Amino acid sequence: MNKLINLNVFKDFFASSNAGGIMLFICVVFSMIIANSPLAGALQNLLDHQLGFENDSIHLKYSVLLWINDGLMAIFFLLVGLEIKREIVEGELSSPKKASLPILCAIGGAAVPAIIYLSLNAGQETASGWGIPMATDIAFALAVINLLGNRIPSSLKIFLAALAIVDDLIAILVIAFFYSSGIEVSCLLYAAAGLVILILMNRFNVLNPYLYLIPGVFIWYFVHHSGIHATIAGVLVAMTIPTNDTAIESPLERLEHALTKPVNFFIIPVFAFANTNITLESEMLGGLTSSLGLGITLGLLVGKPIGIMLTSYLCTKAKLSSLPEGSTWRHIFGVGLLAGIGFTMSIFIAILSFNDPLHISEAKLSILITSLLAGVIGYLALNSKKVYR
Repeated sequence: MNKLINLNVFKDFFASSNAGGIMLFICVVFSMIIANSPLAGALQNLLDHQLGFENDSIHLKYSVLLWINDGLMAIFFLLVGLEIKREIVEGELSSPKKASLPILCAIGGAAVPAIIYLSLNAGQETASGWGIPMATDIAFALAVINLLGNRIPSSLKIFLAALAIVDDLIAILVIAFFYSSGIEVSCLLYAAAGLVILILMNRFNVLNPYLYLIPGVFIWYFVHHSGIHATIAGVLVAMTIPTNDTAIESPLERLEHALTKPVNFFIIPVFAFANTNITLESEMLGGLTSSLGLGITLGLLVGKPIGIMLTSYLCTKAKLSSLPEGSTWRHIFGVGLLAGIGFTMSIFIAILSFNDPLHISEAKLSILITSLLAGVIGYLALNSKKVYR
């Protein structure tokens, strides 16, 4: 009987909308403990270990860390792409009226942090990190807002989810256009040919979503070797998978459901574990108050809420859109703070931004501390005794 109860508790945890965020937090703490213990060297050796194979024609031998950041994260971006397409076809981005506020707020919430960062880092070698404070971590932001239950309007959760999805799309475009280098045209043409095959499969009504993943692997390979970051391949594949706006489960929804738990409970935690093994050093702590650290902190903690609040105010004044039903300006401010939880996407862009390991470590530490502050302050700002139905 006790075993059955324990099993049910375990199942309930993994069914919980907060479970992914909790696991993510545990992995971050565990990684930092190891990185500051005698096991730090062993962990780094594991991440540097080479896996795969290569010959004169095929080059697929990389470190464990690169497989995580370029391989596993491509699956994460595949899921993000599926979510974006579903929202465009049948969700909160399916009509101009529904989409206007979260789309414009996502743009404002990305632009203001980037401007703040650049104003502090212009002319310095850290200026390339301007994309870091633009991003919002969907998993953490939604985990925090779900903790509030019925103490906030349900429309606010939908608004944050839509805003975070558009935010991810902006981050994807930023990575594709600004954090890719040395474009190899021949590889891009091969990737384009694979994409044409997927489009034809869609046109010929191929409904098995897993068949799309076979050409998708080849697209990933050629995108990876083209100079554009390989994770973009996941989004391209997602856009070709069929969906519909009916109650019948589409191939896209089938694949999305199949990927949600592996991504939330394995891929993102593994990414977090591998990329937050920060060995704390005195000079790194000084980086928190450097232009790099302040650019990230002020961008996420100040720029995000200002960008989202200002955009919301202008949109409502111009009657382009209205606030989510039942919400107040306090709610919009709280959402702006939660959007300052950069974490996964911010760390990902930080890795692409710098070659200096110290800059990467300083950026990661700033992101971790700022994301924690944004989550706590955002929760307190939204928490109230009022109950919404």
